Amino acid sequence: MAAQPAIVLVHGFWGGAAHWAKVITELHARGFESLHAVEIPLTSLADDAERTRKMVRQVDGPVVLVGHSYGGAVITEAGDLPNVTGLVYIAAFAPDAGESPGGISEEMPPSAFGNIVPDSDGYLWIAQDAFHESFAQDLPADEALVMAVTQKAPLASTFGDGVSAPAWRVKPCWYQVSLNDNMIHPDNQRRMAQRMDPRKTIELDAGHASLASQPRAVADLIADAAHAAHAAHAA
Repeated sequence: MAAQPAIVLVHGFWGGAAHWAKVITELHARGFESLHAVEIPLTSLADDAERTRKMVRQVDGPVVLVGHSYGGAVITEAGDLPNVTGLVYIAAFAPDAGESPGGISEEMPPSAFGNIVPDSDGYLWIAQDAFHESFAQDLPADEALVMAVTQKAPLASTFGDGVSAPAWRVKPCWYQVSLNDNMIHPDNQRRMAQRMDPRKTIELDAGHASLASQPRAVADLIADAAHAAHAAHAA
């Protein structure tokens, strides 16, 4: 019997690998033992995709790539490796060729777009006093405060980096829409999901940080993708 695929988790803007904490413990409790969370530099799509590829190449066997937020753009760019068997998007960008997260957001601006502020070094932040309402309104205030203070800011230029060859055109996909998302407009999420024709789409009554507020439902979707990969590999 083939082993379960490895799961590689990719965080987004203003987050880090630890944003996946609750999903990691949920998946581990379900018997998934090969779990990896990439810490991407958020310096460019090329840099972030290459860091993700390096992690995937360390895995001997099939991999399910999971991206939250901007991490969706990263798995779209990096997911063409032969051992990647599925892509899971969690309230995430899924750009087509030539599209960027910034361009997608400008087409349908989310409600918290104005709470993103640049600093003098070229990094973009969510204003700390607006982080809870913008990113994680369905989390307790103290948990959102920790996220706000520890947020990892991207270089502003990363917002405009376009995808070259989208992996979702050739790999099986799954998508989770956050209905109360203030960082990526829910209708934008639906549009991106529909055009990739995913194996499954779920909609959660959640804000942008659904990976932290509804980890069981998110883990359900990841497990669905992993089981599909497992069945295909075993066959």
